[in-house]
Amino acid sequence: MRLVFDRQDHLDRAATPLSRAGIYRILVCRTVHTLGDSLTLTPLLQELADVFPGAEVDIVNGSPVAHEIYGGFPNIGEIIQLPARIVRHPLPAWRALRRMRARHYDLAIDPDPESQSGRLLVLLANKTWSLGFLGRKKSGKLTHGVSVPALPRHKGTLPVYLLRCAIDGGRTRCEYPLLTIQPTAIELRQGREIVTRLTATDAGNRSQVRRIGIFANATGDKNLGEDWWRRFLDEFSPRAPDCDLIEILPAFGRSLLGSRYPAYFSGNVRRMSGVIANLSLHVSADCGVMHLASASGTPTIGIFTVTDASEWGPYGDSNHVIDAHELTPEQVAARVLDILESIPVTARALAGASR
Repeated sequence: MRLVFDRQDHLDRAATPLSRAGIYRILVCRTVHTLGDSLTLTPLLQELADVFPGAEVDIVNGSPVAHEIYGGFPNIGEIIQLPARIVRHPLPAWRALRRMRARHYDLAIDPDPESQSGRLLVLLANKTWSLGFLGRKKSGKLTHGVSVPALPRHKGTLPVYLLRCAIDGGRTRCEYPLLTIQPTAIELRQGREIVTRLTATDAGNRSQVRRIGIFANATGDKNLGEDWWRRFLDEFSPRAPDCDLIEILPAFGRSLLGSRYPAYFSGNVRRMSGVIANLSLHVSADCGVMHLASASGTPTIGIFTVTDASEWGPYGDSNHVIDAHELTPEQVAARVLDILESIPVTARALAGASR
């Protein structure tokens, strides 16, 4: 193991840029298993499609919904799923590793600046070129290494920065791709129909009703709690009479808002994305569904009280972060209302939009 992980950071930096020619089979190793972590890989997949338009990309990932997240990308080949706890499931892990090593890749990428598991997979893969970040948390010799930058810091943009630095030293000036789940036209239409049915009794004759999605769940300290959301909505709802609120239910399928509003549940990530894509705005704490809303193309507000928004916040012109460390729920509601006024009403997010 020492030979595999021998620290050689000073040797890893490639003398020549990574070539755009001759790379047709690419492996990306990102072993995370949560929804949000897995979605932050989607900007890199878009960048790979632009840089290597004729290449096919295989992914090693630990998410149980990896096929739903990445299946809509036209450049994706095989999705190799690792079990969340490899020690407890050695046989599935061995099978996944065997599938990975059965192929030869022109390029293998470890896109995470911290995790050593992705680096190990890249080192074990059969590849010509290997790419990853350098640093004290990473070990193992690569053909192309890039130092972890001070900026950007976001988990979605860092992998794109990695690739751009390897190719042209980071001179690419275009904006970073946004998170996306690549919803299809059918998924969007089906989502629009569901939203229309959910709000049909409330819409009445109002011609421009905004649909606001609320997701009131999160893990650990990021969970704001039911009382927080009650106070938020008591302030928000009376001041937004032209809005229909829809609660997006968590995986356990129970309302956290006292069943005050129409609610939608699905265990399928793509169906949930299709519904969220037809909303005017999505509001939640930092969680996987926040990233899913951003990846669905809906203006998203992330309420942050614990994690670093520069790393995990929804980015892009239509998305917003509220630092709520020292704000009351009522103050957060006022800020959401201000943001809502700045968001243009789109036909897709209006009650009564054509089917």
